[in-house]
Amino acid sequence: MIQSMTGYGRTVVAYTGKKINVEIKSLNSKQLDLTTRIAPLYREKEMEIRQLIAERVIRGKVDFCIWIEKDTVMDAAQVNTALMDNYYQQLKGFADSHQLINVDWIPVLTRMPDVMSKTEVEELDDAEWQAVRQGVCDAVQHLVDFRTQEGAALEKKFGEKIDNIEKLLASIEPYEKARVEKIRNRIVDGLKQIPEAEYDKNRLEQELIYYIEKLDISEEKQRLANHLKYFRETMADAPGQGKKLGFIAQEMGREINTTGSKSNQAEMQNIVVKMKDELEQIKEQVLNAL
Repeated sequence: MIQSMTGYGRTVVAYTGKKINVEIKSLNSKQLDLTTRIAPLYREKEMEIRQLIAERVIRGKVDFCIWIEKDTVMDAAQVNTALMDNYYQQLKGFADSHQLINVDWIPVLTRMPDVMSKTEVEELDDAEWQAVRQGVCDAVQHLVDFRTQEGAALEKKFGEKIDNIEKLLASIEPYEKARVEKIRNRIVDGLKQIPEAEYDKNRLEQELIYYIEKLDISEEKQRLANHLKYFRETMADAPGQGKKLGFIAQEMGREINTTGSKSNQAEMQNIVVKMKDELEQIKEQVLNAL
């Protein structure tokens, strides 16, 4: 079953006054191109996060982001009263010695270095990491689900295009049979218009057979039919067949182009153009297949 390389996943983890947001999105890429933006508290786990993503995502240009929204009360700056008192004693002594009176100390002290900042360094405990890890796994799963849903739409589109090419290929047959007789009649009529021309009828038959064999598209039709069948079989395989589908589409293009070069009849050439149009739509979309 096909998966698309385009996808999006998001989850929110609530943990002790924090709202931890995990977001992941992906676009087309020939390989896994992973960019991460991780909140400082969880950066020590970056390699594990990358591994969790790589195990499920496989390929695509992936943008992963994790950030924290904290409760307003919990995130409020704490007043370092001891440091504030120390500043006050020093500044009060300076003010007294210089006979400075009626000083409004609160605005002055709150602007002093480190008075209004947190002094403790937050550390990541195992319980929080397990909650965040589960959030990462959930976001990745949402991405995979999104890709699977998009892949189903791609598979349906490919099926329609393959059906169209098969029908067009079958529609060539009546013109193919008729053109052999047309070629023969055209050459014979041309020779009749030259009364003085002398030719060996046996040799003419041999040359006609050789000429018609050069224009025969039986092998191209058979190979194209095989490629169409193989494309269907590959779509039914496990996800990750996008590159193979691209290669098969290239081979289909070769057979269609060769058929076009051998089709010296307007009706057949029109059918070839329609097949090329269907194939181009497959090629455009197959770039998005995982």
